[in-house]
Amino acid sequence: MRKTTRSAPGAPLPILALTTWFGAGASPVAPGTAGSLAALPCAALVVWLAGPVGLLIAAVVVTVVGIFAASAHVRHTGEDDPGRIVIDEVAGQWITLLAAPLNPVAYLTGFVLFRFFDILKPWPVRAIDRALKGGAGIMLDDVAAGLYALGCMVALSWLFPSYFAL
Repeated sequence: MRKTTRSAPGAPLPILALTTWFGAGASPVAPGTAGSLAALPCAALVVWLAGPVGLLIAAVVVTVVGIFAASAHVRHTGEDDPGRIVIDEVAGQWITLLAAPLNPVAYLTGFVLFRFFDILKPWPVRAIDRALKGGAGIMLDDVAAGLYALGCMVALSWLFPSYFAL
């Protein structure tokens, strides 16, 4: 649940660059969706260069860095969970794509599944969103949504192996 308490001076540029995923979160319409879309080519590049293990490492790094960056962002702005912070969508999207081959149909499927779970927020995603505050709360509900979507991606790859072929 995205909400803000008040507007305050912005976060420093390096923090803003990270938390908005280099401007994707500045989208005036659906910044979370824009952040998830911006995560796709980055994920494909990481997988192409370093394979799925590289994407897993990158997702962990982005999650940890995101907790600290989002914490700094909300500390500087006084906002609880501004929509322009989309580094959480990047982490969740990358987790979802761990089971996706480098194939546009699989990436599109992963995108749709992640957005579905991120918006729907089934238990415990919503509980995490409500219970945790600051950077951890911002990041970890999307990580949980990414794990739900990853589970669906794995199930789909078992049910439709040719659909997920390289």
